[in-house]
Amino acid sequence: MHAREQNNRTETAALGAPLTAEQIATHPRFPEAEALIAGRLIGLQLKSPRLVRLKSSHRKWLLTHSLFALSSQRDPNDPLSGLTASRLIDMVIDIGAASRNTASSFLQEMLTYKFLREIPDVPDRRVRLLEPTEISINGMKTWFDGHMQGLDILDGGTRMALCESDPCLFRLAHRYAAAQLVEDETWREPRPSVALFVLSDAGGMILHDIITRLPQADLDGSRRIIGPMALSDLADRYAVSVSNVKRMFSKVEAEGLAGWTEPRRRGDFWISERMLADYFHWQAAKFAALDAAIHRAAAERA
Repeated sequence: MHAREQNNRTETAALGAPLTAEQIATHPRFPEAEALIAGRLIGLQLKSPRLVRLKSSHRKWLLTHSLFALSSQRDPNDPLSGLTASRLIDMVIDIGAASRNTASSFLQEMLTYKFLREIPDVPDRRVRLLEPTEISINGMKTWFDGHMQGLDILDGGTRMALCESDPCLFRLAHRYAAAQLVEDETWREPRPSVALFVLSDAGGMILHDIITRLPQADLDGSRRIIGPMALSDLADRYAVSVSNVKRMFSKVEAEGLAGWTEPRRRGDFWISERMLADYFHWQAAKFAALDAAIHRAAAERA
């Protein structure tokens, strides 16, 4: 047996059992893992704002995972398999992720920004096959690796080391994760407090920003103080209108889910434990899908 194969088997065995969504959501270090991936995504946003358009809203992120899932199904023995506009539209309509027009517009945006390209020399000219380009694959890998590191924080695992030792694991594991995520109602349909943000452009990034500022100290047992936070600064940072940001926060303020310690959004911003629980419940479903996927892929590659 080659040394690399032996190492892969040793590291795969060291993974142990995949974590469940409940284990992840209730883990005391989950906020730390979340802050890690949130920081990575914010860094990606600042480095490549166009690339983050793939997940500027949860609907677009669902579309992105759907097209990656379809692309990964391409079979070398079937030259007409893989991602097409009609297959993506059928998938997202079936899961209720977007309308036909939204899916079509999203595909065109992906092609315009060169995040997708057309596969040449398809036997049937009536079929237009598409595939992600290197820039979008690398962006997805950054997202994937961040979650592997986050999962390793929770149980001292070796997921990231295993992925570094076997580059094929990312593609295989992401294929399984993407397929599971688009079918998972918990991840597809976040709870209302979270949906208020993530269904709006840049709302997910704003929630990530809040998570990176999250302290351990409580205000009164039901809220956590974040510190000073100006909505205009968030709007500038994530290239969204101030009115859109105000609309997101007005809804959670009205429901007592978040707010400021002083009138007129002054003083320190705080977020309720209820909203944090909703957010971590949603994120735990994603982490669990990725953990199940890396375990499955690693077992196949061992």
